[in-house]
Amino acid sequence: MRLRYPAVLIAVLAALGAVNAPGAETIQEFLGRHWRRPLVPQGPPPARFSQLEASLQPEACGACHPVQLADWTTSLHARSMGPGVAGQLVEMLETDPGSALGCLTCHAPLAEQAPRVVDGARARANPVYDGTLGPRGLVCAGCHVRGHERFGPPRRDGSLASTVPRETLPHNGVTRTPAFLSSEFCRSCHQFAPDGFALNGKLLENTYEEWKTSRFAREGVQCQDCHMPDRRHLWRGIHDPAMVRLGLTIVARTGASRYRAGDTISVTLSVENTRVGHAFPTYVTPRVVLSAELVDQAGEVVAGSREERVIARDVALDLSRERADTRLLPGAKAVLEYRRRVDRVGLRARVSVVVYPDAFYTDFFESLLAQGAGRGEALIRDALGATRRSPFTVFERELPLS
Repeated sequence: MRLRYPAVLIAVLAALGAVNAPGAETIQEFLGRHWRRPLVPQGPPPARFSQLEASLQPEACGACHPVQLADWTTSLHARSMGPGVAGQLVEMLETDPGSALGCLTCHAPLAEQAPRVVDGARARANPVYDGTLGPRGLVCAGCHVRGHERFGPPRRDGSLASTVPRETLPHNGVTRTPAFLSSEFCRSCHQFAPDGFALNGKLLENTYEEWKTSRFAREGVQCQDCHMPDRRHLWRGIHDPAMVRLGLTIVARTGASRYRAGDTISVTLSVENTRVGHAFPTYVTPRVVLSAELVDQAGEVVAGSREERVIARDVALDLSRERADTRLLPGAKAVLEYRRRVDRVGLRARVSVVVYPDAFYTDFFESLLAQGAGRGEALIRDALGATRRSPFTVFERELPLS
């Protein structure tokens, strides 16, 4: 990984939270205000704003920031209100509006994206709800706009102040802060509070703390360095084969160069978390399967020869318990040791590592449909289809044994 912060900025970040300018608020102070939940409505735009400047739609931002918009449209942030979430919320907004609106704090955080607002023990219609914005997920404004004021990172040269009067700039310019380059910026949605939902003594969402205790944090490597390289709005992760391969070191080898009929073969497949800055995988939804099996000269798998090892945090569908946790923290390794007596020559050992990014959701959506998904059924079926299409092979080799 390349370190993208200048040394001076790293030192500031490591010290009192990094300041925007002499006498300005720290990163922690800025983020405490920026991510105060729930976000308040933007309110009326300044009188001088054009319709484009006042809009919260991603395409309005893309009019001047087309590269960022193009990147965002390919990201999971743009699909954070996809059919899986939306399908569940159809019924939840009626039966448990408080929990449903709680989901939106990360999946669609703007006040204008929530169809209802909590009013004591009840929920009422949201007067500022924008039905065209609600389904768009984590839009540009979710991170960059508060009270119609724009916020963003320092310029690439590290400067913060505008060189011209802000009132002469589109949307009154931008307030720049190094908070946008800090992992703390991502914590709001990628880290549960210490008293948040936990299983087996471990928070269900603990990505920021996993990073904070890793060597990556000590070396100053931020979330953005890997997930937003060169400030790209891509946020690639467990669904992206190239990203997964970049984070792992996978090695397959045999114990000997040649085996004869009657020998017991030895094959080792190892997966090491060498460049993932948190647990691999970090959440309960993915499942990674290491496997080994014998293949004959015709390419057929020898019956009964397959063995597997799983990397995952395996939890019950109702989140009532954790069944196993075999995830790899940074620097950790999983090894599949394959031993088997072979009865003939000409066999090969096929080893593979397959990633199921949405394994939990596949089982969950199947269960939900079996029970009855109500008015969200069509959306849940779409989501289930997407989860079934998401697995990919990150590594596969056939090792000759004779």
